[in-house]
Amino acid sequence: MALDARYLATAVDAALEAGRIQRRYFRKNPLVEKKGRIDLVTVADREVEQAFRDLIAQRFPEHLVLGEEAATGSATHQSRYRWIIDPVDGTTNFAHGLALFCVSIALEVDGELALGVVYDPIGDELFVAERGEGARLNGQTLRVSVTEELVDGMLVTGFPYSVKAERTRQIGAFVGFLGQAQAVRRLGSAALDMCYVAAGRFDGFWEEHLHPWDIAAGVVIVREAGGRVSGYDGGTLDIFDGQIVASNGRLHQPMLDVIERASEH
Repeated sequence: MALDARYLATAVDAALEAGRIQRRYFRKNPLVEKKGRIDLVTVADREVEQAFRDLIAQRFPEHLVLGEEAATGSATHQSRYRWIIDPVDGTTNFAHGLALFCVSIALEVDGELALGVVYDPIGDELFVAERGEGARLNGQTLRVSVTEELVDGMLVTGFPYSVKAERTRQIGAFVGFLGQAQAVRRLGSAALDMCYVAAGRFDGFWEEHLHPWDIAAGVVIVREAGGRVSGYDGGTLDIFDGQIVASNGRLHQPMLDVIERASEH
């Protein structure tokens, strides 16, 4: 059954408003606080999320919201609908004046991801996807790359905030991909990483220790662009599990193989 058109319209409205808020603070020395040793939050994160919560409460008061800055998503009622928002994905970039960040908004219906919207306000790129309806960038259809071999692949990843305290398999996988792929990049925004896979700019993405709001929208966008997403074991993705591989499909198994070898060391 098709989604109510108001849901996508609301996600787009919210993403564009988030972009306006982000631009207002960007490179203006926004107030920055620390949630952890290197985990930052800015006034823009909080303002964007509050504006989104207010909008959902106004338009769909029965819906739930799970957001990074109020991450419990708790409510006194149950609902078929849950919105998932990362108000500034790439907060560290944002805080340092680096123009690689976005807002990421997804909607779950009956526990299944149904739509995703990611907006990069500096590049003015709006990525949109609905389950079964394809993915678009500023209105143009998105398709993943057709790269067949890992040696020709341009990959992207990120590192968890805990990387200074623990040497995870992420480091081993990074080294493994450096030896087998054409190139590996690290941008600092998982949502944009996944959108760039959907757009064919990257051929694959992998990361662990992620949160649902980091990847929920990107999952829908990659799938609808013809890509594949899974956990590190290749099985059905659980956005609460913390680990993800997203690819053009052709490179998925080779990527899983590299990650598995890294896990053995």
